[in-house]
Order: sequence, then C-alpha cells, then structure tokens
Amino acid sequence: MAKVKFGIQISARYYDVKDWSELKATALYCEKLGYDSVWFGDHLTTGGSRLECWTVLSALSLITSAVGLGTMVLCNNWRNPSLLAKMAATLDVISDGRLELGIGAGWNETEHETYGYPFPSPRARVERLKEGVEIIKKMWTEDRPSYKGKHYWIREAICDPKPVQKPYPPIMIGGGGEQLTLRVVASCADRWNFGGDIEQYKHKWEILENYCKKVGRDPKEIEKTCFTSMDVQRDIEASLQVMRDVYNRDYDGRPVKQSALFEEWFEKFKTRAVVGTPEECLKRIRELTDAGITYFIFRSARQTPNLKKMRESLQIFAEDVKSQIN
Repeated sequence: MAKVKFGIQISARYYDVKDWSELKATALYCEKLGYDSVWFGDHLTTGGSRLECWTVLSALSLITSAVGLGTMVLCNNWRNPSLLAKMAATLDVISDGRLELGIGAGWNETEHETYGYPFPSPRARVERLKEGVEIIKKMWTEDRPSYKGKHYWIREAICDPKPVQKPYPPIMIGGGGEQLTLRVVASCADRWNFGGDIEQYKHKWEILENYCKKVGRDPKEIEKTCFTSMDVQRDIEASLQVMRDVYNRDYDGRPVKQSALFEEWFEKFKTRAVVGTPEECLKRIRELTDAGITYFIFRSARQTPNLKKMRESLQIFAEDVKSQIN
C-alpha cells in the first residue's frame, strides 16, 4: 500500500493582525511536526473576513522549506485557466516543487454575485472546470499550446518557466456529483477528494470506477484523498467538551440550537470525522485506509477556529496517531 499522507487545512479567516502571525506559526508547526502539506480555501467572503488563498501560499512558500502547499479547493471561475496555469507554475518554481493544486467547479452563488462573476448552471460550471484543467495541463507540458473549447480558448500560449514537478504538479478535483463532477475526475484528475462517511465514499468510488472504465483509464491512477474534520485529545472528557462546543455553536461562535440530542448528533458526526482519543482516531484512520484512502486533509473540528488550540491537537495527532501509520 502507498504511504499514507497527512495534510492540514489552516483557516485563513482574519479578525486582527495577530491572525496572520498565528497562521504563519501554524504552517511552520505543521512542517516541524512532519505533516506533508498545508492547505487553504479559496473563498472570497464565505465565513466572513478572510485572506486570499494564492497570496497566502506565495507568502508561505518563502518561510517554509519542505511542506507541500495546497489549495482546498480553487474555484475554477475566479481565474482564467491560462492565467491560473501561469500563477501555479510560478508558485511551483518559487517553492521548489511544492505546489499541490486542488480545484473545483465552484458552488457558492452569493460569492459569485457579490464579486461580479456569472454563476452558470451546474452543467456549465463543470464543463468549464474540465476545459480549465485541460488547458492547465497543456500549458504545463507543451511549448506553445492552442485550445478551443466551448468556454475557453488559448492560441500558442507560452507558460515559461514550467513547473518544477514533472510531468506537472498533481491536480486534485474535489466533489462527489455523480452525473457531472465524477466524470471529469475520471478523465482529468490525478487525485479525487471527497468528504463524507465511509459508505458514501465507497459508493462514490464505485461510480468513479465505472466512469474510468468508460474513458479507458485505470482507476488506480487516481489517488484517493479525504477531506474531513479532526480533533484529538488524550483525555476523553476533554474530547467530549470540544465536541459539546461544536454542537452548541455555529462556525462564527454564535449559539445554535440543534434538532437532535447531543448523543445522537455526536454519533452521526463521528461517521464523517476523525475525533476523540488517539486510540479512537487511529481506529478511524485504519478504517478509512482499508477503503483505499492514502491522503488525509484535515480541518479543525472546532467552530470559530482557534489556531493555538489547533496546534495542540496537531501535536497530539502527530505524536500518538500519525507516528503509528506507515
């Protein structure tokens, strides 16, 4: 089995100047603890005040030296794919080959509207995603590629220098849409990312395998990745207190009333997260690796991300869980 990798999505939400210092400290701590990558979302307004993904990655590329730099996941609609190919190649060069490109079709209609971007139908957005990835690959691997699609075109476009990674940085497509997105994953992606319970994951993978067969591709060429919430505490009561906080508050820390009792909510939450004591988390990771997942990308399970507390959990996971894998 391939080596199991672990990445961390760090919140780019921003409340005051101290948040950037905490973000930098968390990225450096992930590198120190031996995590494979750090990832940032590509939202413009969702979740309130936040820093822009590409600018953050560019800054971090100069203060880190080993950890991968990932996008979880880029909205294809924010940037013309030819410009994105150039931006991504540049980041791969200045980071000495550490870019990990995640991309999706885009889903947040409000963000599109407020920033003045069209929000076409799901089919059109996925068509644009496919064309975008095809253009990016061409620009990364050909000298003067041309392409004419329904939504995008290039004419002898030069992308020089090329990315450091060969043949190109891994492209991960996020999503589980069974009629549209998984078809694009089958034809274009090096990695597939999905977050859900294990039965959902297996169901989506079966559909993806069938699409691979239709396009004549070996499904083993696509790496299985999982995006999920994580929090680990050595003390059972401490872990339960974290979960009660998650249960009682929304992402902005405001009180929320759940429709289910805590015990019912928590049992369901655990099916799509890695939370609890080190022993519980290790058991969960092994269940997921048995399903073929080889790359985990974690976000903090805590609402209102507190990067200092997140670092405490990351240390426990590195020492007591990650060290037991591979």
